[in-house]
Amino acid sequence: MAEYYMGTGRRKTSVARVYLKEGNGKVVINDKEYEDLNGYLENSVWTLHALEPLKVTGLEGKFDMIIRVNGGGKSGQAGAIRLGIARALLQYSAELRPTLKEKGLLTRDPRMVERKKYGLRKARRAPQFSKR
Repeated sequence: MAEYYMGTGRRKTSVARVYLKEGNGKVVINDKEYEDLNGYLENSVWTLHALEPLKVTGLEGKFDMIIRVNGGGKSGQAGAIRLGIARALLQYSAELRPTLKEKGLLTRDPRMVERKKYGLRKARRAPQFSKR
């Protein structure tokens, strides 16, 4: 059996499990085959964002990717896939760590939607004050 390198990425409410296997760049997302990530993410900016770890390390097209992603929207999913790919690449080769770390690709983006609080209209927006 071929060896897989696994990485989990999270962003907002999205979770991506990324499995990399040495191959020729085939992409399977949620059990559906795509020519490339752009087929799923539908936006070239999100695709570039998600594939940044491969570009920085110069390993584009060297891996087949099997990705399970759920939760959130496409933007959050792109961020989750990005972190998942970076973490999987670390399993492939620990020497890539300085390169990935320098570009900030191993940091989980902690920004999430703040919860709505009781008595407020939104997370921080209070009802309009009335003097009378």
